[in-house]
Amino acid sequence: MNKFERQGRQPADQQTLSDAIAGDLSQMPSEVIDLSDAPPIAPRAPLTPSEVRTILMSLMLTMFLAALDQTIVATALPTIGRQFQDVSNLSWVITAYLLASTAVAPVFGTLSDIYGRRAMIIAALSLFVVGSILCALAPNMPVLILARGLQGLGGGGIMPIVQTVISDVVTPRERGQYQAYFSGVWMAAGIGGPVIGGVFAEHLHWSMIFWINVPLGLASLAMLLPKMAKIPTFHRRRKIDWLGGVLLMAAAVVFMLVLTWGGNRYLWLSPVIVAMLGASAALAFAFVWHARNADEPFLPLSLMGGTVAPYAMAAGGCAMGAMLGLTVHLPLYYEVVYHLSASEAGLALIPLAAVSTLGAAIAGQTMARAKHYKRVAIIGTSCSALLASVLALATLPLWALLALLAVFALGLGTAFPISVVSLQNSVMRSQVGTITGAMNFFRALMASFMVAAFTAILLMALGADISLGGEHRGPVNSIPAADMIVAFRYVFGAAAALMALAALFFVLMEEKPLAGPATPVEMAE
Repeated sequence: MNKFERQGRQPADQQTLSDAIAGDLSQMPSEVIDLSDAPPIAPRAPLTPSEVRTILMSLMLTMFLAALDQTIVATALPTIGRQFQDVSNLSWVITAYLLASTAVAPVFGTLSDIYGRRAMIIAALSLFVVGSILCALAPNMPVLILARGLQGLGGGGIMPIVQTVISDVVTPRERGQYQAYFSGVWMAAGIGGPVIGGVFAEHLHWSMIFWINVPLGLASLAMLLPKMAKIPTFHRRRKIDWLGGVLLMAAAVVFMLVLTWGGNRYLWLSPVIVAMLGASAALAFAFVWHARNADEPFLPLSLMGGTVAPYAMAAGGCAMGAMLGLTVHLPLYYEVVYHLSASEAGLALIPLAAVSTLGAAIAGQTMARAKHYKRVAIIGTSCSALLASVLALATLPLWALLALLAVFALGLGTAFPISVVSLQNSVMRSQVGTITGAMNFFRALMASFMVAAFTAILLMALGADISLGGEHRGPVNSIPAADMIVAFRYVFGAAAALMALAALFFVLMEEKPLAGPATPVEMAE
């Protein structure tokens, strides 16, 4: 056993301190490790279980706000379009939030490593609440779109900071259990958001979908801020590489616009789309060149290398892409093949969304107890790939389809806590915010790309004209059920390929020991 292994559970502050020392020294050659000159660390009273629960509840509420706002708006869009008499720009109400939240995720993650989690969570929640108020008071569609962009800036910052704060509170070995709780928050937002949005738009007023964020956001701050002073701090003040951040955000925004407009507003091979792809690639190359030459780059490229980070990010991105790709397109399959109504098709998505949370919980418990924690993700994603292959080859009754999708989601859910915790465990504590923001950024890009790819696969298999974009729903809905079944074989096949890739990436990822309370096996050794 090495000198950092512990026998039994220590107080939370000692666990975190040991985690910090082990994490930082793991980046150094063993022959130069010397703690004699280590700077003193101010002692902190350990967090009590009740304080940890309070922090957890406030973080879950905070993340629920950001997750809910990605789903609650959709069902209110028709009402908003009628009031403002502007239907052509309705999609921008969703797109503005998506673009802003994706672009700023690495910014908030990096800034939390420079200025601390407290300052950044206040900034993110403040932007979110102010954006919500402006959305509710918007007098016309342009103002609503701009306010949604401001709201997205806050929502995009909430995600990485919440995951980073959890990494400051609990050790990596215990962290997977908490990641499972956050998967449950996403499930609740995904199921409840459309229902709440529809009720507000139909029986109250569409602005209520934004007003509800104000008391919830203030309640989250009131619960979290008093406890933030006791959370261990690992940030390090340094000069901010604003140019690198702007280049990265610009490349992401242009690429997201390509995914939004391609095959919809413009042909995929139209001059506009090709030019935007070229611009995005040029901005990305400029960011890489700048990061290689800057003294302290915005996103150090060394963090993206190694034996853990690229594989963990790729595995998590594949799992997220498969889940969102199926979630977006399965309602059409249910309606055409099984003749479900729109509401019934939405309910039929629950096995896919809900059971993935159970898979995440299983993986989190495994990380707390098993030495070889990544095996559960390898097994889970491999089983998901096999089940997606069965769906691609067989036509099943609805009950059997839902049962297989539930087991598929169970295996898929194991990928999320394993990828997140492994990634955070692979870097120094002063870089956890940066790597977490980068993970959220690339995962969002991967998910958006796979949704667009699934759409293209489905339309090509159906023989629909992809250039029609937003007009393709009519002819697709008129396709015979037999043709839809054949087309979805390719969709399920794409999901199987993604999950097989996720399993491969987990196999290739190094399984670094997790800092935390010793497991029974380690205590026996």
